[in-house]
Amino acid sequence: MSRARLAVVLIVVLAGCGAQAGPPLAAPTPSRLPRAATSHVVVVVMENKERDDALAPSSAPYLSGLARRSGSMTASFGVGHPSLPNYLALISGSTQGVIDDCTDCQGHGPTLADQLERAGRTWKAYMEGLPAPCSADVAGHRGYAKKHNPFAYFPAITRDRRRCRRIVGFDALAADLKAGRLPDFSFVSPDLCNDTHDCNVGQGDRFLRATLPRLIRELGPHGFLVLTYDEGRSDAGCCAGQASGGRIATVVAGPDVRPGARSATPVDHYGVLRTIEDAFRVGHLGHAGDRRNGSLRPLFRVAPRV
Repeated sequence: MSRARLAVVLIVVLAGCGAQAGPPLAAPTPSRLPRAATSHVVVVVMENKERDDALAPSSAPYLSGLARRSGSMTASFGVGHPSLPNYLALISGSTQGVIDDCTDCQGHGPTLADQLERAGRTWKAYMEGLPAPCSADVAGHRGYAKKHNPFAYFPAITRDRRRCRRIVGFDALAADLKAGRLPDFSFVSPDLCNDTHDCNVGQGDRFLRATLPRLIRELGPHGFLVLTYDEGRSDAGCCAGQASGGRIATVVAGPDVRPGARSATPVDHYGVLRTIEDAFRVGHLGHAGDRRNGSLRPLFRVAPRV
């Protein structure tokens, strides 16, 4: 092998080293998990794919099948580019003035976590690859990236040890599933490979096939799961110009979701937050209070309540 070809091979191998998926979720099969008596809301966020790519049957047979069987928003959009502003929007109703993937910036004001705690509800953020609970100052670790962990940007959470320790890794997710103790609200962020940021749609689909059935099993009588992407590759948008982050896949599953439901009503991440807030009967944060940002309500048989 020539030196030039050897150099190319080494570059490819080294480039792939940072894009390896984490181990499968170490939880029992769905049928062996306890059924939840109470209702739970779960949000799973994937990365950087337009809707048509994320739901292509050839590369995403599991997710495209789930979209056909459950509910799917066909006009769903990211708020903007790059990743972090979308994550902040999902839990605070604002991008917090952030325009990049900064790791030393901060968010201020209330979040969904504050709303839930005031309402006597529980929450956790499950971050694949997180080196230890909280780890608020860690910018990256193997496949974990702080920019995909919006809770780590709010000092009101990170400076309170009790609250910060609700940001945990996937070992905790497996243990909570096995014990039947998911919190009322779960935010699930896969690592950089499993979320399709660094790897292809097929890898993300394999992760979802192995993980979502376990989460769906634990939703309870009126819970629901939202699978959404943070942004697409385009600048397509909606909602009176409040979203321009690309047309993304947003799929909703749960016992109150109409099987095979489709909605072409425009919705962005603020509208997703609005739906969650309505389900928990708390107020609306920031742009989630603007009806122009839509809602997931058209996919449900009855208004979501947990």
